[in-house]
Amino acid sequence: MGSLEQRPFSRRAALRLAGAAVAGLSIARWTPAGATSDQHAGLAPDATQADRPAPDEALTLLVEGNRRWVAGTTTQPNRSTERRAEVALGQAPWVVVFSCIDSRVPPELIFDCGLGDMFVVRTAAHVIDNAALGSIEYGVEEVHVPLVVVLGHERCGAVIASLEAIENNATAPGHINALVEGIRPAIAAASPDGDVTDNVVREHTTLTVDALKAEPLIAEAISHGAVKVVGARYDLDTGVVDWIA
Repeated sequence: MGSLEQRPFSRRAALRLAGAAVAGLSIARWTPAGATSDQHAGLAPDATQADRPAPDEALTLLVEGNRRWVAGTTTQPNRSTERRAEVALGQAPWVVVFSCIDSRVPPELIFDCGLGDMFVVRTAAHVIDNAALGSIEYGVEEVHVPLVVVLGHERCGAVIASLEAIENNATAPGHINALVEGIRPAIAAASPDGDVTDNVVREHTTLTVDALKAEPLIAEAISHGAVKVVGARYDLDTGVVDWIA
């Protein structure tokens, strides 16, 4: 970690980040030159931007879906064999969710969505890199999703391990250290009072939202009212999504 003295990374911290690798985003197959813009983006032939919700409407759909998840009244939409056949021909997702890889935070479940509803980009503690950024930009520029959500969560293991590493001037093994460096700005900016881990999660989410909004492709879409970028924090105990940025 730069000029810091290298000390052994604790086994406990290593275990917390053992699974920290970028999870892929399943995107549509590229089509030959001459295809329509919707075909090029892998959209269903009859799927247009007008068919999808406006940014605020998309956000409302997620809020309502999370309420059903919390209440235990999920409808589990778009998970039938008919839906599978429908989206096999093309897709028209209406949100990109950029979230942590934590197995307890599956976006499709906590927002009560189904096949073809969302693009999901996942890295440990939603640390952004070029692959994640390109995937999000793909959703905004090529598929014209109206909403991007950056989703942090309670008791994030990557955040906890990064706090420990920085406190001990330790260097995480391999590429895991890139996660520590990605979270470092939030650790520096977060309040030291109260629940420090949760403060960092919230700060990191806000910084990620700000970073996405500053990217030219996304900023242009925002300026035209085509997309909204928001942040949120998921509570592991209650299932509640708290919209924080």
